[in-house]
Amino acid sequence: MRDAYTVELTLYLQFFLGLVAIVNPIGILPVFVTLTSHLSEAERRRTAIHANIAVVVILMVTMLAGQLILDMFSISLSAFRVAGGTLITFIAMSMLQGKLGEVKHNKAEDRESAARESVAVVPLALPLMAGPGAISSVIVYASEYSAPANLLGMSVAIGLFGLMSWAIFRLASVIFKLLGQTGINVITRIMGLLMLSIGIEVVAAGLKGLFPSLL
Repeated sequence: MRDAYTVELTLYLQFFLGLVAIVNPIGILPVFVTLTSHLSEAERRRTAIHANIAVVVILMVTMLAGQLILDMFSISLSAFRVAGGTLITFIAMSMLQGKLGEVKHNKAEDRESAARESVAVVPLALPLMAGPGAISSVIVYASEYSAPANLLGMSVAIGLFGLMSWAIFRLASVIFKLLGQTGINVITRIMGLLMLSIGIEVVAAGLKGLFPSLL
């Protein structure tokens, strides 16, 4: 029984750390500071709260409805793993090259979002935080570990991730001053390396499912 609990806790910890690496809230700090530079401190705090609530809701809905979406389009989990892992790997390579912002949103989206009063949901929550990589990862985990107990555990992990991300955003100005742009870039590249490893693992698992006789 204790071994079963250990396996489950390891799963939830791996899921949580995967979200941290893929979303990389510290790496998004420069974007958050830039998008909220025209806001007061109180408005910046509200934006951080609303953005992370939106991220939690998006990931929760993805976790619960992801398999239904795959079934609707007759997409196998193995094929989605290859596609999602490839996407995660692509984003990770861009993070390693310091081009995170260019991957998650383009210049046209920047101009559009700058014209809006609130940036909490778009582009912060979607697509900067709950982007394709995070959504792909959540769907893969939820499809593979679909037992109610596992879904509950992953829901708790998503909630804890939202709290951690909010705390980082809450201290955005302080952390940015302490780390500086160089420190942020270093952390982004470390997260990119971890994310690259996750992407390769996901692709390998998908290929094994698609071509069991070859691997």
